[in-house]
Amino acid sequence: MTDVHLWLRHEVRGTERRTPIVPRDARRLVESGAVLTVEESPQRIFPVAEYEAAGCRVAPAGSWVSAPRDAVVVGLKELPDEPAGLTHRHVFFGHAYKRQPGAADLLRRFAAGGGRLYDLEYLVDDTGRRLTAFGFWAGYLGAALTVLRHRGRLAAPLTPTTRDELDQALRPAAGDAEFTALVTGALGRSGRGARTAFTVAGVEPTAWDLAETGNLDRRALLGHDVMVNAVLATSPVPPFLRERDLDDPARRLRTLCDVTCDVGSPLNVLPVYDRTTDWDEPARRLREDPPLDLIAIDNLPSLLPEESSTDFSAALLPLLLEFGVGGPWGRCLDRFHQACRELGVEPREA
Repeated sequence: MTDVHLWLRHEVRGTERRTPIVPRDARRLVESGAVLTVEESPQRIFPVAEYEAAGCRVAPAGSWVSAPRDAVVVGLKELPDEPAGLTHRHVFFGHAYKRQPGAADLLRRFAAGGGRLYDLEYLVDDTGRRLTAFGFWAGYLGAALTVLRHRGRLAAPLTPTTRDELDQALRPAAGDAEFTALVTGALGRSGRGARTAFTVAGVEPTAWDLAETGNLDRRALLGHDVMVNAVLATSPVPPFLRERDLDDPARRLRTLCDVTCDVGSPLNVLPVYDRTTDWDEPARRLREDPPLDLIAIDNLPSLLPEESSTDFSAALLPLLLEFGVGGPWGRCLDRFHQACRELGVEPREA
């Protein structure tokens, strides 16, 4: 591995318990010759002492803003609003390439500071397949919360748990009524996770993928009791649900979960809601008669922080060991420059 200084930042979102690098993999990075600075974080599932024991340096939360210029800042979710100009190379999920709300502002911050965004969603191989993702756990949790809501057992606010505890809550109890479930995007990572959770819950879901969603039968969709959407569109497609579908008197659908949470994007396949839900309000009523509840939480895997972080870190580790401008990282950087050109901004030279 070439010498690189990685800076694992604290996540500013209070419900973000995950980390892209777990202590076991941090040790591997340090042993390979990398310098790894880890910010203190009161909510990260792994305490900072475990990173220090792995040979990492420790820094205060939020100190990445004054990190050495050559440090690569690694995180997961959104950055704080300041500083206005981002000078470092950043690795995280930017959600900035599909005209999402706030996307233009984020790219302008990189352009102003001369920094670069390596968006984890676009860290792909030469066939376009994503190399790092929380998809399985996002789908698993989306379906799990859907089951609990439909059975009247979803308590708020949500709190992080473990796979064993969640599986126990999912297993059917005496008196639970049977219901039908639909998973769209069923063959992808998120879809597989959703189908796994439904199986634990004693439900065999209908599985739709490209063939079925490309020739959508809305009547059949509305005929299911619950639906989990795990389709992340990369080009415009006709919406799966429209406002008028929610008012269809024949609608049987009662609980809807959108794992992808592409709200605000023109690529959203479920343009029937305008804001996500959260841990305090995990479900929101879209219609009263007959009822229809929406679950759209954009950091679902943080509810299983240890399992999801461990899997993600294992996939990211070999890529960090080869951090640079070629291969997947080069494709990441190319996509950043493309997004900047589309916006009409030119990042100044680093």
